[in-house]
Amino acid sequence: MNNSYNQRQSEDYYRIEKAIKFVEANFRKRPDLETIAASAHLSKFHFQRMFRRWAGISPGQFMQYLTLEFAKKRLAESRSVLDATYDAGLSGPGRLHDLFVTFEALTPGEYKQQGAGLTIEYGVHPSPFGKCLLAITSRGICHLGFVDETPKEGLECRLRNAWPGAELVFKPATTAPIAQGIFSLAPNAPPRPFNLLLRGTNFQINVWKALLTIPRGRVLSYRDIAAYLGKPSASRAVANAIAINPVAYLIPCHRVIAGTGRIHKYCWGAARKKAMLGWEAARTEAG
Repeated sequence: MNNSYNQRQSEDYYRIEKAIKFVEANFRKRPDLETIAASAHLSKFHFQRMFRRWAGISPGQFMQYLTLEFAKKRLAESRSVLDATYDAGLSGPGRLHDLFVTFEALTPGEYKQQGAGLTIEYGVHPSPFGKCLLAITSRGICHLGFVDETPKEGLECRLRNAWPGAELVFKPATTAPIAQGIFSLAPNAPPRPFNLLLRGTNFQINVWKALLTIPRGRVLSYRDIAAYLGKPSASRAVANAIAINPVAYLIPCHRVIAGTGRIHKYCWGAARKKAMLGWEAARTEAG
């Protein structure tokens, strides 16, 4: 996947996000395709072409994946799949389409040092969900988040808050091929391993590890994750840990939704969460 393709997808995303937000705000009026397209300042036919280029399906099909009924159905299906997986005692690295994700957690001593002695290289790159900030160390990816027009100083502030003792180096030439590999969906490509370096409490680490078991195209509730961890009453604590997930997409916190089927509560915006889930659903249905 070349960078120009990534850039085009990233630009398409912002129009699609605008359309999703318009549908959210006007769902009672049941806007037709032409009206939705106009909200993104596009003609109906241009909007259809752009949507198929980005999602691989029509806008109408995509919006069906975002309905409450579809979310509830996926919740029920996912729980049965997850139960079977746990019963089989499967373990190992999380599988995310063509990605294998493993991670290393900082030791308690390293956690207290707040990244002292680490060099973090970072850059901003296009993705199917807009621009992303990717940060890496010699031991793995330590941050992946989404940004819009955040200045470089704001990006460093975000990383500094998470890793106050680390040395930060803006080096997009180093992070660019990794970002391209994360979001590449070339058919029949060999699995790509990605190692993460995570800084968190034991509970947070366990929550993030649990998220790696959710396959693409599936969703679980906060309560499901709490039950899996053996703490059925800890839904709120689970939600708090998910909210500060430092590595978006690779640790798929977007696949956790409310038990009612409602898709909301995403630190990178509810519209982006819906876009991710619809985008993955389209690829799961097709594949």
